[in-house]
Formats: sequence, structure tokens, C-alpha cells
Amino acid sequence: MKSDDPSRGIDRRALVSSLILLPALSAALLSSPVQAQTTSSASLASWNDGPAKQAILDFVRATTDQGSPKFVPADDRVATFDQDGTLWVEHPIYTQIVYCLDRVSTLATQKPELKRIEPFKTVLSGDGEALAKLSMHDLETILVAALTGMPVEEFEAEVKKWLETATHPRWKRLYTDLTFQPMLEVQQYLRDNGFKTYIVTGGGQDFVRVYSQRVYGIPPEQVVGTMGGTKFGYDKNGKPFLTKEPKLLLNNDKAGKPEGIHLMIGRRPHAAFGNSDGDREMLEYTGAGDGARLMMLVLHDDDAREYAYGPARGLPDSKFGRFTAALDDEAKKNGWTVISMKNDWKRVFSFE
Repeated sequence: MKSDDPSRGIDRRALVSSLILLPALSAALLSSPVQAQTTSSASLASWNDGPAKQAILDFVRATTDQGSPKFVPADDRVATFDQDGTLWVEHPIYTQIVYCLDRVSTLATQKPELKRIEPFKTVLSGDGEALAKLSMHDLETILVAALTGMPVEEFEAEVKKWLETATHPRWKRLYTDLTFQPMLEVQQYLRDNGFKTYIVTGGGQDFVRVYSQRVYGIPPEQVVGTMGGTKFGYDKNGKPFLTKEPKLLLNNDKAGKPEGIHLMIGRRPHAAFGNSDGDREMLEYTGAGDGARLMMLVLHDDDAREYAYGPARGLPDSKFGRFTAALDDEAKKNGWTVISMKNDWKRVFSFE
């Protein structure tokens, strides 16, 4: 989730800030150092043999073999993953934005006067061309109206309910079905070898926590996202509760990602996975540590099975999840591995 180029349309940083205004450990650590449990290619069944797959295998082997000079103690085995575009589909628009726009109809039912007020009137019209022309101020108005003043439990229930029925316009499948099978395998492979996996996303932390355990096997406390404030209070029966407030605590995008990692995890990752300019600082931060490090970027270059966008390597430009030539150059300079969705993945989704 990362475009920050105002010339390309919606500004990423402002958009994430707006969204937030709206709103176990899978492999138990043993008392002795964890040994590599699986290093065969069978652990990454959806990957084609090649440099990307080999980089993962070599990294795990080196960091879990006690005889290796790159051995990493179990407590320090941390891997972070961006979500949108890295773990699931982010086109044609981020899933959380779709959720927020869909909430407008509910708002209009509760407050019928909104049907006559812009920008709610445009959203309710279903006119795609008009929607595309909404300004950032319009989006902020929609998002703040949709998700502020809502108790945390109510927000979680609404998101869960929405995810049970909302489908992607291209595949007509639930958004939670559109996770990338090769990345799910990497996460499990790392956990099998003593790594603790975290999602570090520019999306709303509360939104992703609703489904992270079920979809990725990552518990909510291991989700680091854009954070909004909450306010403590009591209901009419004296029961304590928290209300989501229109207050931004952390924009977990770009430089905010290392900041969020420090605040929420407290350890520098040994492995980091992303797909766009918004992940640059997270990979730089990971690579600046000592010892073995693995930095990987997913390149969307398969318009037949998913989407193709860059604008690196001559691919079409994009508002969402931009992978620029500058990022591609930095990856080459720093030895980061670029994963070609087209060439490195045997399949993209589990249902293929």
C-alpha cells in the first residue's frame, strides 16, 4: 500500500492517515536453540526453482544451523511482511478502501440526509467515473464519517461480517481467498524453523487484526499497522469499553515502518518482505543489521494470473503499490532479491 506520488492520483500517506481516522507464536520456541527442521524444496511447493527460492532456503539453512557462522538465536528470529501487494491482491484498489466505501450505504440508512450530501451522494450513485474523481478531502470526509466514534468491538464485528461476503470484482471470490500461496508457504516455512512472523502494513492495524490469525496464522498481537487513537469510557451499565478516535498515532508506511517495528516488536528483523516504495525503509532497516539478512520484493509482472504494474522494468504505472525504477535499482545495489510473480511462482492462489 504505498503510492506517495501526488501526480499519480491518491496520495498514499494522506490516504492511510485518513483510513486510520476511521478506523500463537506458531512455532513454539524450545529451551535449546531451534534447529532447521525443513530445508527441502517441498516446503516451498508453489515456487519454481531459481534464485528467489534458493535465497530463502539458503537463508533459513544459514540462520538455523548451529555450526553456521550466520546462526541466529531463536529469540532473534524475526521476519516481517508487508500485506497489500505482498501477501494478497491490492488492485484495483486496496481492500480496506473498498470496505470504507461500502460502509457509506449503512451510514445512509442510519442518516438518510447523507443521500443528498456530497461526497456521499456520489458514492451511493455507483458511478465509477465520478468516484475516481473524488478528491482527498472527499475521501477523508467519507472515511471519518464511516468509522469514527465506533466502539472497538463494533468495528471488529463489522469488518468480520463484511469479509464474510465481500468479493473481488475480477475473481468473484472473497478477498481473504486472494492471498498469495507462495507467500503463505514462506511464512509457514519460517515458523517451522523458529522464526516469529509479523505483518507490518500501512493499512489500519485494527482492520488487519480481525483476520490475520485465520488467514495468515499470525495472531493480532503480531500485526503492526497504521494506528489510531482510542478513548476509554463506560457504557450505561458501567462496563468499560474503548472507542475509536479520529487521532493518528502512527502512519505505518515508508519511514513509519521501522518506527512501528521498534515500537511494537523491539527487535530488528532478520528477514523482510515487501513489494513497493512504501517498503523501502523497512528493507533498509533490516539490511542494516549484523549477520544474515534476507530482503525480498514481490514484482507484479503477471497480468494473466494477477496484475502487472511497476513502473519499473517497463511495466504500467500504478496508483497503488508502485514499484519504481529507483526501488529496482536500490534492490540491485543492496543485493535484495526481486521475486518475479510470473517466473518464480508456479501458482499465485491456492485455488489455481
